[in-house]
Amino acid sequence: MDKMLYVAMSGASQNTLALRAHANNLANVSTSGFRRDFEQARAMPVFGDGFPSRVYAMSERPATDFTSATLQETGNEMDIAISGDGWLAVQAPDGSEAYVRTASLQIDALGQLRTSSGLPVLGNGGPIAVPPQEKVEIGEDGTITIRALGEAPNVLAEVDRLKLVNPDLRMMEKGQDGLIRYKGGEPLPADNNVRVTSGFLEASNVNAVEEMTAILSLSRQFELSVKMMRTAEDDAAAMARVLQLS
Repeated sequence: MDKMLYVAMSGASQNTLALRAHANNLANVSTSGFRRDFEQARAMPVFGDGFPSRVYAMSERPATDFTSATLQETGNEMDIAISGDGWLAVQAPDGSEAYVRTASLQIDALGQLRTSSGLPVLGNGGPIAVPPQEKVEIGEDGTITIRALGEAPNVLAEVDRLKLVNPDLRMMEKGQDGLIRYKGGEPLPADNNVRVTSGFLEASNVNAVEEMTAILSLSRQFELSVKMMRTAEDDAAAMARVLQLS
């Protein structure tokens, strides 16, 4: 009886974790550049002093879906998205190098180029600083060109170039902060073949219908696990009454 109760209990617990994964995906269906997490369940024997006679269900997030999503036109020249394969390098809050597929760029009061979430954007020599200017243009190769204050419209100056990389996706992973990093930990070299498109943002690759279907299925599984626990409790009580009569 305890085996039945243990399996049902672990199933309900892990179903809750799986629901969180799909709920997080669904919550980010409108988040630009978001990459959905995969979720799977597998049987895990309980190892200890004795034989592994107990098995429980374990939910895990084995990988991230790096499939590209559609580009949405914004009309803002400071909005950029990667065209095809590749990533844009940014500086994570912990100082490490991280990567995003799209960004709504802004220039702060100190002239530093940042994403809408405040992350510094990396260039050839580190975080990009933009001098005072009247206009900023970002080329397909990531080149940042400005028209300085007081200059004629035809006088342009190249400031820096976005650091664009194109690593093996099998070596990329999503962190707890939602940023993508290289598993090796070291910064990746720039790839001159990566292209960006200005005036567009890449949508989330979450399929709302698939996530809702998965949530409904997991909810039914959770209810079945709870019913199984109640059945195990009723069976144990019935057995106790039989033993009392004997």
